[in-house]
Amino acid sequence: MQTLWNKGVEAAQAVEDFTVGRDREMDMRLAKYDVTGSKAHIAMLAKVGLLAKEEEALLQKELDNILDMIERGEFVLEDIAEDIHSQVEICLTRKLGDLGKKIHSGRSRNDQVLVDLKLYMRAELEEIREAVLQLFEKLQSLSEQHKDVILPGYTHGQIAMPSSFGMWFGAYAESLCDDMYMLGAVYRVVNQNPLGSAAGYGSSFPLDREKTTRDLHFEDLNYNSVAAQMSRGKSELAVASALGSLASTLNKFASDCCMYMGSNYRFISFPDSLTTGSSIMPHKKNPDVWEIMRAKTNGIMSAQGSIAQLTANLPHGYHRDFQMLKELLFPAIDTTKECLAMCVYMLDNIIVNKEIVSGSDMYNDMFTVEEVNKMVLDGKPFRDAYREVGVAVKEGRFSYTGAKTVEGLHHTHQGSIGNLCTEKISQKMSRAARW
Repeated sequence: MQTLWNKGVEAAQAVEDFTVGRDREMDMRLAKYDVTGSKAHIAMLAKVGLLAKEEEALLQKELDNILDMIERGEFVLEDIAEDIHSQVEICLTRKLGDLGKKIHSGRSRNDQVLVDLKLYMRAELEEIREAVLQLFEKLQSLSEQHKDVILPGYTHGQIAMPSSFGMWFGAYAESLCDDMYMLGAVYRVVNQNPLGSAAGYGSSFPLDREKTTRDLHFEDLNYNSVAAQMSRGKSELAVASALGSLASTLNKFASDCCMYMGSNYRFISFPDSLTTGSSIMPHKKNPDVWEIMRAKTNGIMSAQGSIAQLTANLPHGYHRDFQMLKELLFPAIDTTKECLAMCVYMLDNIIVNKEIVSGSDMYNDMFTVEEVNKMVLDGKPFRDAYREVGVAVKEGRFSYTGAKTVEGLHHTHQGSIGNLCTEKISQKMSRAARW
């Protein structure tokens, strides 16, 4: 295996296997970003006079060929290469000889992998943003579609007050706005250029770091070289935190769906093809998709703690521990995108029970607050009305005679079942998604 820092002494194979681990597998995700970073780096080297223009042209052409191979799925990490950086350099030196070895001037593997990771995380966050927006639009659409369908609201797991499917769907849509704010904040943390910080202490070469910042479309520069290296681990932790926020929203929604599909609720259902049955109970329609999503989102939320523990108590500067961050963050990114897509797919097929309240007395007590409020509006003090209705409930003679409809309940304030503020929530998401 070829290592860029080899000084003539080969590592024992057991040490090689242990220290490299799954890093080669994880590195394949970074291939196109490594080439993209290298293209910007050599353009800068040519600008400051460390490469001749003719040399840059040859290197750029060959890097474009490698990029094409990556896009076609033909690029491989050979056994002789330890990581993606050495593989790219191997490809260049095969084609261009000693010229290929010049590509590493003015940088270290430390800032090279940092820029690869930041470009990768930036692209993944952009994909997740689009997936969140797709789910948001689906929830908003369902909120408007079912805004007049009464749904029992619960506190402490007990029937509480009237809600609606419009409010339920809309609540998760607005919760995604909070997650989008988190993702946007993390995007700004990631979207800073570390290239040129080398091993963490800069370089005696006259590097133009502002040029690589522009060429790689970073919003800003990690100016201090030590601070740039300190962003390793910190950036991954920030991304995991935002993913955890999003996963928390999906987890709660999945839990609601599991409950609402239950035979004691029957608030929602899905086609048989999207549920599973029992090996011995022919009546079962199990919410396996939502249960698996609940488990997967728990896994996403755990990534933040794992990354925090991996990076705890490390002094500044590079440590090989950081290599393991990929194995924690990359699967969390994949699972997040998988859960978002599956959530939209399931919601495309959701069936809402529009007759939950009508024809059933079991939800009668959730209208007690409505009755109290009606008595207050008629002039009775709140505490007297509350006590009177409470006694009626206790004695089993409470009966709500008002209209059990969204319109009949006269909830008009912002965010109530009669005024969902769907457009306001859409405006909020538009602002949150403007990175």
